[in-house]
Amino acid sequence: MPRHVDYYVFLNSPFTYLGSQRFEEAVKRHGASVTIWPMDWRLLFAAGGMPSGSKQRQAYFRMELKRWRDRLGVKLNLTPKYFTSDELPAAKCVVALREQGRMEEAIAVAHAVLRGVWAEDKNPGDPDTVRDIVASCGLDADAVMKAAEAPELAGKREAYTRHAIARNVFGAPSYVIDGEIFWGQDRLDFVERKLSS
Repeated sequence: MPRHVDYYVFLNSPFTYLGSQRFEEAVKRHGASVTIWPMDWRLLFAAGGMPSGSKQRQAYFRMELKRWRDRLGVKLNLTPKYFTSDELPAAKCVVALREQGRMEEAIAVAHAVLRGVWAEDKNPGDPDTVRDIVASCGLDADAVMKAAEAPELAGKREAYTRHAIARNVFGAPSYVIDGEIFWGQDRLDFVERKLSS
């Protein structure tokens, strides 16, 4: 029986971006289903998550990005113009699609946003840019943007983040399979092993 993955993300996370394509390929290979959980990084870190704020951590963070970019051959700007940007306009679109049960499209938009930040110098805090990103995924951008403003969706990302905290998720990307947490795109080999078990 195919496995299910709970996929916890920040839409500014370079490591989520670095793992995005490999994650898509892994779940497709194994026929796994996925639920995406776009989180508010400020709320997660305030609850004891894994920030990278110190000077030393920031220096190491950039070094790791360069290592992984070079190893994976993924286009990635080490100093993107819009990191960190306001994730909310883009996150609301991902939430709207997720809540409509359009999980693959929600993931496609999330990954396009990440690519926009880290490879294309796009600003996901700008609604016009978000509209263009959604449209680039082959979706009706106006309809998605309208759905994203529905009042009942206003607190969803916070609720997703609190759900993540309750499950002991402390950073992104996190992949949870049968209650087992795999934190970081560098754990995707273990994710794949779990999906095949």
